[in-house]
Amino acid sequence: MATHELPLFGELVRRMRTAAALSQEALAERAGLSARAISDLERGVHQAPRLETVRMLADALRLGDADRTDLLVAARPDLATPSTATRPLPLSALPLPPTRLVGREREIAALRGLLTGEAKRLVTLTGPGGTGKTRLALAAAADMPAAVMDAVYFVDLAPLADPSQVLPRIAATLGVREASGRSPRDAVIASLEGKRVLLLLDNVEHLLAAAPAISGLLAASDGLSVLATSRAPLRLRGEHEVGIQPLLLPDLTQIPALDRLADVEAVALFVQRAQAVRPEFALTADNARAVAEICVRLDGLPLAIELAATRVTVLPPAALLARLKRRLPVLTGGARDLPARQQTLRGAIAWSYDLLGPDAQQLFRLLAVFVGGVTLEAVEWSRGVEESRNREEGGKREDRGGSERPTPTSVLDGITTLVESSLVQRVEGPGGAPRFRMLETIREYALERLAASGEGEETRRRHAAWCVQRAEEVSHVKRQALLGNPQDVVELETEYANFWAALTWLEQTGDAAMMLRLSAALGGFWNLRGHLSDGRLWLERALALDDGTRPRERAMALVWLGMLLASERSFTLMDEALDLARAHGDRVGIAAATVSRAFATFHGRGNAELVVMLGEEALALFEEAEIPWGIAAARLILAKAAQRWGDNDEATARYEQLVADVREHGGDEYMAAQTFQSLGALAQATGKAAPAASFYAEALNRFNALGDLGAVAWCLEGVATASGHNHPAAAARLFAAADALRTAIAAPMSPGELPDYERAVASVRSTLGELAFDTAWSDGAEVSLEDALAEARNIAAAP
Repeated sequence: MATHELPLFGELVRRMRTAAALSQEALAERAGLSARAISDLERGVHQAPRLETVRMLADALRLGDADRTDLLVAARPDLATPSTATRPLPLSALPLPPTRLVGREREIAALRGLLTGEAKRLVTLTGPGGTGKTRLALAAAADMPAAVMDAVYFVDLAPLADPSQVLPRIAATLGVREASGRSPRDAVIASLEGKRVLLLLDNVEHLLAAAPAISGLLAASDGLSVLATSRAPLRLRGEHEVGIQPLLLPDLTQIPALDRLADVEAVALFVQRAQAVRPEFALTADNARAVAEICVRLDGLPLAIELAATRVTVLPPAALLARLKRRLPVLTGGARDLPARQQTLRGAIAWSYDLLGPDAQQLFRLLAVFVGGVTLEAVEWSRGVEESRNREEGGKREDRGGSERPTPTSVLDGITTLVESSLVQRVEGPGGAPRFRMLETIREYALERLAASGEGEETRRRHAAWCVQRAEEVSHVKRQALLGNPQDVVELETEYANFWAALTWLEQTGDAAMMLRLSAALGGFWNLRGHLSDGRLWLERALALDDGTRPRERAMALVWLGMLLASERSFTLMDEALDLARAHGDRVGIAAATVSRAFATFHGRGNAELVVMLGEEALALFEEAEIPWGIAAARLILAKAAQRWGDNDEATARYEQLVADVREHGGDEYMAAQTFQSLGALAQATGKAAPAASFYAEALNRFNALGDLGAVAWCLEGVATASGHNHPAAAARLFAAADALRTAIAAPMSPGELPDYERAVASVRSTLGELAFDTAWSDGAEVSLEDALAEARNIAAAP
């Protein structure tokens, strides 16, 4: 759409709203805006709406990519220039806050000015908890023009406890897959090369020891800028600190007229949040002063105002103000060495906590140990452990002569109470499943209450027990698949912060058995998702702490550590695992160690005779124990061995057996993906281009579902190689897309793969000619991964 043809933004909103059959009020409710705001936008009152507002409207209208771009360009016509029209910053690149940001126009404009200026590449928003640092940072980042930044990434550091994990978390957010021999720092720097990227690092204050690592990224990446939120500055050279002040407050000596009072930031926030829980609430002549005084007494702190506003469901503003007056000593009674506003915030949270019943308070304390959110089922499981123990210890508490604690209400009722009290947030997890999490400031208070209750050790033990049982249930070796189901992988990734917290606590308390169980259960996840440094860290620590009472778990931990290290030491670890399993008669452990030893030998030492011997031994053991994933793994290594050492007939027969098992019984997706990938390579090597492309495409789909982007790049190259003769232009685009993906995830091709790859690319270049090849390569380098996957599937299916 050319600039001169653009409709006014308001007119476009009106047309899209009408097409969606929505009234202004209905659109406002969906978008989390006021009906007046929608009316003002459609009438052109706001000539340059915030990009955050545009994103909220686009989501509420459920627009497709093209319509989203039209709406964005209508709001920012400068984005329609030839250099930017095809790639404005995506409207969904950042987490979408559940409510509209109130006020802060000056701060957003100032931050945008700082971040677009060449001299300010590190900006840190500082202030106590509850001032809205994260919310403001998101709004400023969302307003970044595409002419200035190629991409913006939000990195949530709140769940981390170890500064050494900041770089791996950044790498994961950027989609960088770790590779052996390359540090997370080097991988991130490689992925940033030639790009203009803004990293929003949220909640840095507890990880200040990572500041030099952040400085190192800035020094090595000219196009990188960092916007950090922290309660303390990072104290780095070149840092520009911006202190976030409370919202603007009304003047109590001269209360303005209602329309002007409603526009004061603190009052506007109170009214918005009050209407969210009580739609009929309105600012009136009768309650105006009480509302103004509430905001002043809460010092204009956004979180404190939000917590207070939710109480209008029970208390009118005058009664609410009176309660705050009675609580004033508590609201200002925090530790003397804390900032005054933090004392006020603690009082606001304490007040909301005190309004809960005893059982909801206990649930609030339990939720404090879950990091990064929790499912309803996990909370129910944790409560079930306690309630089962109570029954075992003598039945109902009433029978022991007193009301030690009320009979627990349902977890669902308790969670509902906490959400309605604004102490817990409901967020959307994978697949739309609800998760529940606390703001970090509230979680800090909950942890204080947990420590004061004397329940801390038992609650953390229950949390760790849940983490162990969940990881083992998803990853246990006796299952049909060894972490090969995409849903399993997504679940473990979602709960990763909880697993990290549990491992940390188990190490601190010296619980060697539980720590070993959890780290061994996560071995497959660390390997598949490329969390190599994390896996090595925890497996080493668990093995060092191990007291030798769980030989099965120790053997599995040794096997996984060997696989993650992928070095000469791996053979020593796997030999130790094998000896341990044999000494304790653990036939499944013997089989697992044996097949892992076979893979390590195949990749590391190339001893054909030994690989076959180990593979056949493992296959017999797995078949005897009826372990489907193990049978598949053993057959796969034997097929790979036959293929590498020239017996293509045997390799084909073994691969076909694996395919038949997958087709008939399903099973481990990772093993299936590896099988189809290997079949593609075998067909390619024997001159069967069409079957090779088909096998690669099937492997591509499976690896993509599992999130293994390194294997996705390999399969894109495989389809391109197999299709180069019949579809040279498409092959060139796929080679380019794979190259861009490898650069993005810092996963370069191994030296051994380069000769065949370079021959395949040269062949396509020769077929197309230099000009056509360069054009196709440029096109492929710019396409999204989704488009590259679609083209690979299409040419694999073509004759």
